[in-house]
Amino acid sequence: MLSAEGAARAATLSDVARVAGVSIATASKALNGRGDVAAATRQRVRDAADSLAFTPNAMARGLLAGRTGTVGLLTSDLEGRFMIPILMGAEDAFGAGKVSVFLCDARGDAIREQHHLSALLSRRVDGIIVVGRQTDPRPSLGQEIPVPVVYVYAPSDDPRDLSLVPDNHAGGRMAIEHLIACGRTRIAHITGDPDYAAAQDRLAGARSALDAAGLELVGDPMFSVWSEHWGRDAAAMLLARHPDVDAIFCGSDQIARGVLDTARDLGRSVPDDLAVIGYDNWEILATNSRPELTSIDANLQQLGRHAAQRVFDAIDGVDMGEGTHPLPVRLVIRGSTIARR
Repeated sequence: MLSAEGAARAATLSDVARVAGVSIATASKALNGRGDVAAATRQRVRDAADSLAFTPNAMARGLLAGRTGTVGLLTSDLEGRFMIPILMGAEDAFGAGKVSVFLCDARGDAIREQHHLSALLSRRVDGIIVVGRQTDPRPSLGQEIPVPVVYVYAPSDDPRDLSLVPDNHAGGRMAIEHLIACGRTRIAHITGDPDYAAAQDRLAGARSALDAAGLELVGDPMFSVWSEHWGRDAAAMLLARHPDVDAIFCGSDQIARGVLDTARDLGRSVPDDLAVIGYDNWEILATNSRPELTSIDANLQQLGRHAAQRVFDAIDGVDMGEGTHPLPVRLVIRGSTIARR
């Protein structure tokens, strides 16, 4: 119950949450009738609100009355493979919350993006999710947007914005730790465009795991394009220079597929002679490789769902925070690092 001091003032949502033993976000959802709260929890929150004679303040009531039940998804590259699972995750979450989605594709054009932004605001959307096509920082939409904005995959260049990104540093570290756990010590790295933040972050994570194990990469990291062709050529050069390499960490699944082709052409058995791990867990590539490809999954659908939840929180009056937040990735083990029995 509230203290004597607390009873002298109007009860707040924070008070309700504390008495009910839930988070502020859960209390808000329960009182606003959102369907993603257990019935018992919803009743506990309502009982707490009744016991405290809680009523939403005028601003909260105004926000609730002014909602349109719509959210904008603004992407820069709808054809990009990484965009689709993020958008699917966000749309799933919004659908569960009975929120309609306006999807706009700016196609990487800043003028087109501003046009779509104006159109979304004219429709009085309750929030906006901005999805980038790579993990390099992108220009902020600015601080004057009248609705909550969450940036996903490509972080905003303004630290006052909220950005959710996959943890590529952790992914690189995870890949190397798995290879070391498989008994590999002569590990090389073949990756894509060095100007991509993802390439550098994954390399930094890989180096941190190697340092912790007292190891170094075999040769220099090999950078070029994100393609199977580069994977084939790079693997041929690498294995000619360093035939004792026993593992290759690839910056993408496409590169890893090319590495597997070259290993097979050169008579190197995978994973017995050479372990290969990719990145992205692009299932159509990974599961059709010979052998199937171990890979780091960026959990992109979960990333989209997290973004939707942050928008829900903001709509419910909960501070969604700011800054760039890396979200967990996961290791998917297949036959390219551990032989199937």
